[in-house]
Amino acid sequence: MSTTTPITPARTGLRGAAVRAAVLLLLAAACPAPGAAAAGADGRGLSAVLRYTEYGIPHIVARDYAGLGFGSGWAQAQDNVCALADAFLTVRGERSRWFGPDPAPYPQGSFATTNLASDLYYRGVRDAGTVEHLRATPAPVGPSRAVTELGRGWAAGYNAWLRRNPVTDPACAGAGWVGPVSAVDVSALDYSLAVLLGEGRGIDGITAARPPAPGSTAPADHEAPATGTAAHRPITTRGPIAGRPPVRPGSNAVAFHGSTTGNGRGLLLGNPHFPWHGPQRFWQSQQTVPGELDVMGASLLGTATVAIGHNADLAWSHTVATGVPMNLYELTLDPADPTTYLVDGRPERMTRRTVTVPVKDGEPVTRDQWWTRYGPVLTALDTTGPLPWTGTTAYALADPNAANLRGSDTALALARAHSTDQALAALDRTQGLPWANTVAADAAGHTLFTQSPVLPRITDELARRCSTPLGTATYPAAGLAVLDGSRSHCAPGTDPRALQPGVFGPGSLPTLRDTPYVENSNDSAWLTDADHPLTGYERVFGTIGTPRSLRTRGALQDVSALAARGHLGVGDLQRHQFADRSTAGDLAATGLAAVCPEAAKDPRDADGAGGAGKAGSANSGAADDLAEACRILARWDRTVNTASRGALLFDRFWRALTAATPPEALWTVPFSPADPLRTPHTLNTASPAVRRALGSAVAELRAAGIPADAPWGDTQFAVRAGDRIPLPGGSAELGVWNVLDARWDPAGGGYDEVESGTGYLQAVGWNGSGCPEAKTLLAYAQSADPTSPHHADQTALFSTGQWVTSRFCEKDILHSPELRVVTVTERD
Repeated sequence: MSTTTPITPARTGLRGAAVRAAVLLLLAAACPAPGAAAAGADGRGLSAVLRYTEYGIPHIVARDYAGLGFGSGWAQAQDNVCALADAFLTVRGERSRWFGPDPAPYPQGSFATTNLASDLYYRGVRDAGTVEHLRATPAPVGPSRAVTELGRGWAAGYNAWLRRNPVTDPACAGAGWVGPVSAVDVSALDYSLAVLLGEGRGIDGITAARPPAPGSTAPADHEAPATGTAAHRPITTRGPIAGRPPVRPGSNAVAFHGSTTGNGRGLLLGNPHFPWHGPQRFWQSQQTVPGELDVMGASLLGTATVAIGHNADLAWSHTVATGVPMNLYELTLDPADPTTYLVDGRPERMTRRTVTVPVKDGEPVTRDQWWTRYGPVLTALDTTGPLPWTGTTAYALADPNAANLRGSDTALALARAHSTDQALAALDRTQGLPWANTVAADAAGHTLFTQSPVLPRITDELARRCSTPLGTATYPAAGLAVLDGSRSHCAPGTDPRALQPGVFGPGSLPTLRDTPYVENSNDSAWLTDADHPLTGYERVFGTIGTPRSLRTRGALQDVSALAARGHLGVGDLQRHQFADRSTAGDLAATGLAAVCPEAAKDPRDADGAGGAGKAGSANSGAADDLAEACRILARWDRTVNTASRGALLFDRFWRALTAATPPEALWTVPFSPADPLRTPHTLNTASPAVRRALGSAVAELRAAGIPADAPWGDTQFAVRAGDRIPLPGGSAELGVWNVLDARWDPAGGGYDEVESGTGYLQAVGWNGSGCPEAKTLLAYAQSADPTSPHHADQTALFSTGQWVTSRFCEKDILHSPELRVVTVTERD
């Protein structure tokens, strides 16, 4: 049941205490005494009160965690039921049943290249009872009672919404694959996030792996229907294994110490970069259990806790870390049986898991998967090429997060912390982050950075002692250890401070506290504060003394300058978020200016006598185009704001140049660890690739009919209800803090659909009023449903750099001009 009570002062005439009294009466009616709702003593089961303020943001209040989960599940379903139903299909292994085996899942949210591969993996997880086993493991190794109750309530709330409301989103209206879920399904979504950058990267290889014939020295053929892969390619340490995976999760976060702010209190700016579509969207809410929990922020769809947010005294954000949350083992096989491997000279048989997946318009598909003491056998790791299973050798993937269902406990513990000390203690106690850093600030002026995900306990000493020839290459280059699986002493040792065996425990993790600032943009922990480098950690956590990305360099230059200036406030965070400076543009502009005077010359005529600029010359048009391009770039403000002219031309030039030029050949001044923020620099204008890339960009835009000086917002936009909404920001390769990865569609006028990037923004400080001073923004808005009034309202704000004032305190909620109160209960 749901009842809606608009309590809007402008409409009802209620003011102050009268509004508060009305809301408290509703809360008392909807939320019975603790224990009563869970037991259904009032006959209505679980219940919650949802108080909606501007932009469809719900403030969810319940008397216990089950009721809070119920309200969250109901509200998430109302805004994003199709994306949620799609996510549950994935973790149930039912995509092929409804959509066929060959299409791919959301490319922004999965490494599987086909529905069949995804289904074989997740159906195997379900058949093995993996999630159920982890749910049954006692806390603290397994989930706490509070998290279990949140998940139980979330499933009940989602199901109750489905029973009582029509689905209006055309993406799934009337679809048979939208249906009720269980608490296990909710936990399975948590599990899929935990293994995303471990076993998740090996889904194709795990589901395609099959043994060769006994005695054969050649690998078995891959199962093309499951993997979508073709011929074997040599494994490489470049590409996704060493850099960014196809999912491209990322983030920025910075916290400023009280010594740099105007009032001695902390500041935090969080800017995660996650998919704009599908099940990995963020969704904003406030969660309150009176006397127990009061937190506001963003949750990933299908999760019952706030992942990134703030409470009255603490604000935190996460960034995707450089740590490698998995490793490989090279197995020595029994020559007589390729499904038996040797450990310390003794044979161990692999475990066969036979998995059957239903397929739309076809017979069910059955495949075998092969598991070892280390983990599953695989024949490829995302797009890096094969790991051949021959008659003598196979590879197994070890992912410690396959035993980690503590992520929601970590989120809940952070939400209940009220200082950076308590935040660090919460991370140490729960040990549930699978692949993220944490950046935090508090009202007392303290700051925290810590890289504390669940990582295999690969020390540099272990890698030296146990790496195979392949691991000797991959570990220094990419942090991916490939260990000798034939020796038991090559397994990671046990840390007595760790909750599970084989992982690092507290005390071994890169951590920096109370420096003037802490900042991370997905590089390693080394330059979290450029004046206080972090060193001494193992290679598996990331590199030390290596080049930083352009985004990191620009961010560190900007935030260190802000910290040095001092007297900072929330407004400075807001301005930094939308400065949209292109570090690549700043670095390359001088070099391009040096090249451009030569643009009018025929490159085949060194002294210019060929007359490329002469009337009637065959090349005069191209030369004129290059000269005009140079004039446009000279006037460009080196930002990717919506009004910037020249940004698109530079963007297309830079993409063409970097695609054709190795990083070390781009610059004439190489990287120096002694000057990491300014090096490398000086564009290598002697390279013919520079002129070719500029010509390519000019020709590309001309062919598309796009003016070379078109405003950036005319060429990067979101289409909502048929209208173009211009969008600021740009790719990470441009060195822009405000990252957007959009789909290039020249026939449609430019970058017309954002795939991932800036999602939930929060700029948080404190002013002594008792309420945090917080500004937030959900760039793609609360709802994926185009029929919702909250499908694009915050996108319009994002377009112009506007923010939403967080209504965290009771007085602010009650004074919302759009306050609407909805009481939801489990039964009518």
